[in-house]
Amino acid sequence: MKLSDFDFELPDDLIATRPARPRSSARLLVAEGDRLTDAAVTDLTRWLRPGDRLVLNDTKVIPARLDGIRHRDTSDGSGRAKVEFTLTEALPDGRWRALGKPLRKMRTGDRVTFAAGLTATVSEKAETDVVLEFNSGDRDLQGVLHAAGKMPLPPYIAAKRAPDAADMDDYQAIWARHAGAVAAPTASLHFDAPLLAALRDHDVAFTEVTLHVGAGTFLPVKVDDVATHRMHAEWGEVTPEAAAAIAQTRAEGGRVIPVGTTALRLIESAAAGGTIAPFRGETDIFIYPGYDFCVTDGLITNFHLPRSTLLMLVSALMGRQRMLAAYAHAVAERYRFFSYGDASLLLPGA
Repeated sequence: MKLSDFDFELPDDLIATRPARPRSSARLLVAEGDRLTDAAVTDLTRWLRPGDRLVLNDTKVIPARLDGIRHRDTSDGSGRAKVEFTLTEALPDGRWRALGKPLRKMRTGDRVTFAAGLTATVSEKAETDVVLEFNSGDRDLQGVLHAAGKMPLPPYIAAKRAPDAADMDDYQAIWARHAGAVAAPTASLHFDAPLLAALRDHDVAFTEVTLHVGAGTFLPVKVDDVATHRMHAEWGEVTPEAAAAIAQTRAEGGRVIPVGTTALRLIESAAAGGTIAPFRGETDIFIYPGYDFCVTDGLITNFHLPRSTLLMLVSALMGRQRMLAAYAHAVAERYRFFSYGDASLLLPGA
């Protein structure tokens, strides 16, 4: 398989920059095998059955975008400049990897001040990013970030507008609880309290798992031979209780349907031995056509970037030609794409 096998034409005006309001009013393209049906997210109970189980990623996005002022001792007074960082990974020693702009002008030892009294030092600089050591004193860094930071919107939204106060709620699942992600599991953004209540009344069950989504989710595939691509590792956990609930659903004939590709990748990592089991650690699982799914019976997901690993994942689940046909339909019907866009329900066994 070649990277070009996963390409398609997408008009720029179909890239959503704001979510649907209310959340569950977004459109839903249902793909049951070769059959496509146009619906709305509020219609999910028409296709989900009593006894099905939705797997939710309960990671919480941190306000990882930070605007600051760089300070450097210079004789000509040029040591003060505006800088921008996006945190990408928490290191075991408390420091953070971050993308920086303008990276080429940053140096090890630079001091940076942010809003809310937050300060940091550039302790390392690499070819593509830096390492920041925050000087938060006795204050909780997560709390300070909520005062100083902004939501790390994906590049295709950030190129069109800056993050604002509305994104603090819009770019977060209503069940988010474990802070650590620098990108949202965006299929989760379609769910609100009324929809969850309707699904519970329909006897659909829910299980929460945690995968802290990293910035690697936005990195392009740079190799032509898809099989040689390597994913960035992300930390996740499937508790014993979650694994038991998923196993019970399958044993009773219900379907296990992750909400989002992150939840899918995590439970498939936990089922690498053939059956679902507790899991805690990093996963760099890469799912592309030819993958044999162990525990996933369907998927609720947004529409993904051309030539992306996520398009490869849904192609593995449904078949590449089916997905390209579904995406062509979505473009023709003017569905809204990517993180703040519309949703799809993929049911390969229908």
